[in-house]
Amino acid sequence: MASATRNARRPAVRRSGVRRWTAALGTAALLAGTAALAAPATALASSVPVDFLTRCIPPDIAGLPPIEGTTTAQITVDNASPKVGDTVTVTYKVTKPAASNPVDLALPADIMTPSGKVAIGGAQSGSVTVTGPKKNPPVPGKGAFPAFEMTGTFTVTAPGSITLSPGDYNIHTSFIMELDTPCSVKNPPAPVSQTLTAEEQPGANERAISLGTASGKPGDRVTVTGSKFSPLADVTVAGRAGAAETADRMTFKADANGGFTARLKVNDKATTGIVAYEGASWSADKGAGPAAYTVVDDTPLPENSQKLNATVAAGTLSMSQAGDTVQLSAVDFGTGGAANGDLQQVTVKDFRGGPAGWSLTGKVTDFTGPGGKIDAGKLSWTPACATKQGSPSTCVPGSTGAVGGGGATLASTPNGTLTGGEFTVDAKVSLDVPAFTAPGTYSGVLTLTLT
Repeated sequence: MASATRNARRPAVRRSGVRRWTAALGTAALLAGTAALAAPATALASSVPVDFLTRCIPPDIAGLPPIEGTTTAQITVDNASPKVGDTVTVTYKVTKPAASNPVDLALPADIMTPSGKVAIGGAQSGSVTVTGPKKNPPVPGKGAFPAFEMTGTFTVTAPGSITLSPGDYNIHTSFIMELDTPCSVKNPPAPVSQTLTAEEQPGANERAISLGTASGKPGDRVTVTGSKFSPLADVTVAGRAGAAETADRMTFKADANGGFTARLKVNDKATTGIVAYEGASWSADKGAGPAAYTVVDDTPLPENSQKLNATVAAGTLSMSQAGDTVQLSAVDFGTGGAANGDLQQVTVKDFRGGPAGWSLTGKVTDFTGPGGKIDAGKLSWTPACATKQGSPSTCVPGSTGAVGGGGATLASTPNGTLTGGEFTVDAKVSLDVPAFTAPGTYSGVLTLTLT
């Protein structure tokens, strides 16, 4: 029976959360070069087909010497202008393999599984492991192997120009016997087929403000000091009454170092804080604060009256889970297919009361077991989320698709004037198990992070 377990302790409620689940799946015998089924990437203008000399080794049973020929291939990506930290999907398409069917026996359809490597150069070095589906047209005896595609992913770690070149590849056949035909680049590296231009991720918002005093009477001026704003940017300093801005504001330019000192006159007795931001309106990406400020109302009370004050305290952003075990459905040896299940429900509580939304993301490790591993990219999900009535924010589910080691968004809420509320998040999960995966239990760890 196939099962999946999420092994995680349930930590206490906190401002940001991380949860882990382990999924265990039992099924059948792992083939060399098992393919990860993925949609081919879109070809881009910076991608060109290339030819390179290749040395292929026929299976020993064929009794043939190595084959030296020319491979024609092309590398494409789904994003030619990524940012550092992005995951890029790479497609290695061999339009003309150097190898061919080494025997007189015709090969039927859908018995060939390709795998290979793509060489990374330029601003980043390394390689991408790529695999293709078990899919091919019939191949006549001594006939040329057909074209095929393989896909894989890598994470961008450095800015600049990154090159991708075809690398070694292997053609595995599963017909009567399990046979491999490995083909290597004779004079590595092969010519560059795809070039990417990677950029740095936008830096974290480091803008900050401090107040000369935490309170004052109506009409008093408070000194606001700011740092790490954009040099010479137009900056607005304004009072806040909860999540709404008051009419107390002033606009000026930051100095050449992104700093400023302003004297804001605060008249609104409802003011609870001071903010500063670049642009025409508040943005969490280009703002700072609120810094707490209290207007001390010294208006005399009528005779025989009492003034009542109430304070609403801001809370935290937290998450909890309904359980720590997920059981996936069984698949059969030789058939493979989807092992399906449901994530344990996650509850997110955003009681901060500010303008920031939240994002719940997940990433998974490879599933390891007695027959090797099932790639993390084989796990996909269909997210869903619900918002409790009365919540200021509305939960948005992430996109259906692969989770993988690079991660994906499970759910989120947008930034707004006032955010918060209580939300429940669920997902249908499915592990695509290759047909001949060795029987046993396969385990992977899914980590959820709330920010």
